[in-house]
Amino acid sequence: MRKNYIGLWMLLAVSLAAVTLYSCFDPIEIFGIELRSSGIADRLTQVPDSVDDENPDSIKRFIPAPLDTASHNILIFGDSMLEGLNPRLAAYAAENGHKLNSVIWYSSTSEQWGSCDTLGVFLRRFKPTFIFISLGGNELFVKDIAQKRDKWVKSLLKQIGDIPYIWIGPPNWKPDTGINDLIKANVPEGQFFLSNGMHFDRAKDGAHPTRASAALWMDSIARWMPNHAAHPIKMNKPADNVSTRPQSVVVLQPQR
Repeated sequence: MRKNYIGLWMLLAVSLAAVTLYSCFDPIEIFGIELRSSGIADRLTQVPDSVDDENPDSIKRFIPAPLDTASHNILIFGDSMLEGLNPRLAAYAAENGHKLNSVIWYSSTSEQWGSCDTLGVFLRRFKPTFIFISLGGNELFVKDIAQKRDKWVKSLLKQIGDIPYIWIGPPNWKPDTGINDLIKANVPEGQFFLSNGMHFDRAKDGAHPTRASAALWMDSIARWMPNHAAHPIKMNKPADNVSTRPQSVVVLQPQR
């Protein structure tokens, strides 16, 4: 008798499990009674594409654009960190059929680039189709930086307009007062490479990466681009020992 009860309970358990599982996907009817779908499957499999007003807790997915295989006219501009980045970026340009022009403004900041037409002059001269920015190293310790620099960052980016770009964040040697957060707040996703937190071997000044470390820095940026950049371009890696010069290097002296 006990075995009969065990068999009956097992049959009921299996039936209940089957009904529950099926109801996850579609409504079913038993003895004239409709059991509505629980919606579990929809909630488990649905991945929202973006945040919307009706569902503010939805997760925004970032999807990089397809790889741009065209040859580009690249401009890199910024502060003295370009001394280390230039040789390796020039090697990437040569390897991938790009042209590279560089404008180094020593000791420059977002305020200097954003408050004048210097950038506009070089945009008109070189007519770049892709831009790298390396700025922020001279603003690591500016107090109230959001209030002091936000408008200049916005002005700088407005000058760039629709040209695809990547802003390479400064290679912090000490904690900053907000420059990385300020850049991130103004730059769309996929256009800011956060360098803070990376390991760098430093030159004697304790701030600039050595040439070898800067080359590895550029390698990291190139590896990041295919899956994370909003507009990835061809950046096949050249041989490890290859470095060269940009097509042109313009040097601007610090403002007094």
